[in-house]
Amino acid sequence: MRIKIVLLTLILFVLSACAPYKMDIRQGNLVTPDMREKLKVGMTKQQVRYVLGTPMINDAFHGNRWDYVYRLEHDGKLTESRNMTLYFEGDNLARIVDGGEPDTAAAAKTEAQR
Repeated sequence: MRIKIVLLTLILFVLSACAPYKMDIRQGNLVTPDMREKLKVGMTKQQVRYVLGTPMINDAFHGNRWDYVYRLEHDGKLTESRNMTLYFEGDNLARIVDGGEPDTAAAAKTEAQR
């Protein structure tokens, strides 16, 4: 009887050790609130790249648009997703779309023009 209990315990231990481990997967550019605060409309592309780093998506057909995308998967499930799109006019930052919400300064400027 004792051998059966020891054997059963050993089998359960081996089976639990074989459970698949899924590591956290971070992809893209994590833009922290501090980095976002430093970003201002009117900055040059070089200044934006210094503050945020190289964009995750830089479309050759839309050179005036940079996309910063961040995804975090925990245990194989998407737990966090952030998107920020920057639009340039020439070499200067013209508009910021942060997670679907436009920049408050740009929105205020648009309201003032009306």
